[in-house]
Amino acid sequence: MSDRPTAETFAPHIGKEFRPQGQPHILTLVSVDTKQRPGWEDAPFPAFSVLLRGKRGEVLPEGYYVFAIEGGYNADFYIAPIHTPSQAHQDYQAVFN
Repeated sequence: MSDRPTAETFAPHIGKEFRPQGQPHILTLVSVDTKQRPGWEDAPFPAFSVLLRGKRGEVLPEGYYVFAIEGGYNADFYIAPIHTPSQAHQDYQAVFN
């Protein structure tokens, strides 16, 4: 991936596995959100967020990770578990702004 990731950088990886280095977790990229919020007009580049999904009960702690992405790519970014009402999985979010 590029030095400065964009929404377009992540879009082709929807549905692929993201494996954080040194961790047993496997997350899957579910979506890329590009909705712009008020006040972001002057940002140096468009902000976006990504939603990843993992197994319930195996929560990856909030933090900065290097991810091996299915297909031979790598990316490093900060991720946080988010409130997930479903009992079937755990969701995570990374925000790029």
